[in-house]
Amino acid sequence: MNSNSKTRFFNSSGLVVLLLLAAVNVTAADSVPTNSQKTAHEHDHGTWIERRTVATIDSDGVQRVKVIGGEYFYNPNHIVVKVNKPVELIVKKYEGYIPHNLVAKAPEAGIEFNVDLKDAVQAIKFTPTRTGKFPIYCDKGLLWFKTHREKGMEGLIEVVE
Repeated sequence: MNSNSKTRFFNSSGLVVLLLLAAVNVTAADSVPTNSQKTAHEHDHGTWIERRTVATIDSDGVQRVKVIGGEYFYNPNHIVVKVNKPVELIVKKYEGYIPHNLVAKAPEAGIEFNVDLKDAVQAIKFTPTRTGKFPIYCDKGLLWFKTHREKGMEGLIEVVE
């Protein structure tokens, strides 16, 4: 194979892979119900339904909340914690092959992380330093398709006195 043939082969192969990835994302997006549809299990794909939880403070003084995320949802997606008390989010990925993460960008409030969700449990630790409502979301996406946040994979951390 000469140099020109190799270049054409690899360019064609790259295009095929790109088209396959796009097809997978379109297929997955097509299976996500719209806001007017309901699903039969504990979460709704692409539909934002508030699942609020107030963190309890364990005997060691840490506020702990279990969070599961995947298929364009977080459960819970509205987490209430107390200011100036350490928080530990125990996070895990819901079944499925599509990658997801949990992002918060509020360094002014002591809340900043970007963690890829995995099948194994992980701990996200922070101590909120001011009250308010701070968004959490998944920033994953593929090419020009909607991001997971745009598909409804978002929520908030509410910090109270």
